[in-house]
Amino acid sequence: MLVVAGNLVGLGNVWKFPYLCYKNGGGAFLVPYGLLSVVLGVPMFLLESSVGQYTQEGSVTCWRKLCPLAQGIGYGQLVTKMYNFSYILIQVWALFYLVFSFRAQLPWATCENTWNTANCVESSSSNLTVNLTVLKNATSAATEFWEQRALGISGGIDELGSVRWELALCLLACWVFCYFSIWKGVRSSGKVVYFTATFPCVMLLILLVRGATLPGAWEGIYYYLYPDLNRLSNLEVWLEAGYQICFSYSLTSGTLSVLSSYNKYNNNCYKDCFWLCLLNSGTSFVAGFVVFSVLGFMAQKQGVPVESVVESGPGLAFIAYPQATAMMPFPQFWTVCFFLMLILLSVDTHFVSVEGFTTTISDLFPKLFRKPGRHELLVLFVCSSFFLVHLLLVTEGGVYIFLLIDYYGITRACYYFMALSECLTLAWIFGADRLINIIEDMTGQRPSVFFKLCWKYIIPLLSLISLIVYLVDYKHLSINDWYTYPDWAYALGWAMTLSSVLMVPLWAAGQMCVTAGIFRQRLSVLCRPAEDLDQQERDLEDEGTTVELRTSAATS
Repeated sequence: MLVVAGNLVGLGNVWKFPYLCYKNGGGAFLVPYGLLSVVLGVPMFLLESSVGQYTQEGSVTCWRKLCPLAQGIGYGQLVTKMYNFSYILIQVWALFYLVFSFRAQLPWATCENTWNTANCVESSSSNLTVNLTVLKNATSAATEFWEQRALGISGGIDELGSVRWELALCLLACWVFCYFSIWKGVRSSGKVVYFTATFPCVMLLILLVRGATLPGAWEGIYYYLYPDLNRLSNLEVWLEAGYQICFSYSLTSGTLSVLSSYNKYNNNCYKDCFWLCLLNSGTSFVAGFVVFSVLGFMAQKQGVPVESVVESGPGLAFIAYPQATAMMPFPQFWTVCFFLMLILLSVDTHFVSVEGFTTTISDLFPKLFRKPGRHELLVLFVCSSFFLVHLLLVTEGGVYIFLLIDYYGITRACYYFMALSECLTLAWIFGADRLINIIEDMTGQRPSVFFKLCWKYIIPLLSLISLIVYLVDYKHLSINDWYTYPDWAYALGWAMTLSSVLMVPLWAAGQMCVTAGIFRQRLSVLCRPAEDLDQQERDLEDEGTTVELRTSAATS
């Protein structure tokens, strides 16, 4: 339970949720988020967790028992997991900021550093308000620390530059910690989460109290809670809300099925589903108060509206919060609290993803990896390999690669397509009634008919509509309208998207080709659960035995 809770309460809550709220008009984002969490988040969470608990298998091999034709869903999720590993970069950045937080003078609070430009404006209230108004090209000290010192950002993705050795050391530390958290499987990760899953919640509450007592905090909270109804007519807000639900609930990634496969058969996953989903959305809601109270404080200091405080982007947490803490009494303490919380949140999310990946590989090749010492070697190989790959992300152009992976490798299209595939397979081919009976057998509680309606009609319809709208309104990735990627980067991005999505139809086509029989027989065999096939074989054996006995008796 703590591992799942630690995975759910992660970057999606504190990093991505406030960023998407700020981007989509604050309170206007909360309306579709709350609605979709009920009709999409909770039903899909129950669907995936019950599948893992029932099959006791990883995200690929579980489909062998349910519907062999749909095993490509598991392989697609495995590919998506590898793209998910890139979020370790958030952990790297947070660790980098944490180290600098112990200095007597916070480097993002002053313009007297070697990396600062002539347009730099310090974070003191007098300078920031006046100079940002007077200087057309002025940038805050926090922004310059982020772009010039932390990232050393280059001019584009085609200018990778050199590896930032400080970030590379942070990356090494993060992968080493990940290895020793999961090298013994759930025996080690289960112990680590006692601290990493609970301590961030304490930090979040401390920051909430501090944020609410800041002058101007209620301006930010008002922007966060009050919905602009005109924004609700924008489909993009609804699509972003659905994407956030899938991301923060870890839906369609295979993680839930892997983690729930460690449950006992009679664990009450039906009750767990409600509590864990409530924990996730509740944490996101509280994190919104923490971030927007700080944005309101900054807006009052700068004399600008809340929506104009900072540029909306994934770096929001690394610009807005450091800049705000620099204006507070005891800034080092609040900065350490925030980045320590961010590190622990990202640690949980990351090592659970890696654990899910290695568990799935072990289930695919049990004879090779289910031997003493083999699991440790597998984890070592995965961590070492991805550390070398992720060195690209800590180059001067690494942030462009990271944003490309975030936009295409883990795109909304992947989530929508996988949700559609899962619901069609489990609700229509395997059978929604059969799944509800299985959940009742495992938990002793029969799920409401609402879940059946969601699995069979609502979620497939929403996923299909969202997928079509996404493709019709597709826009190339750009960074705050000042950087556009070259054409080869967009081609690479679509290759990442298709690398997971195409696994589903390609696997189905391949299995149809290698299975014996006419088309209808092949389809019947591949769509039938493993237990049905086993029962059919036993029936045929019994029937054959009966025929032999009758023949023998007739001969006698």
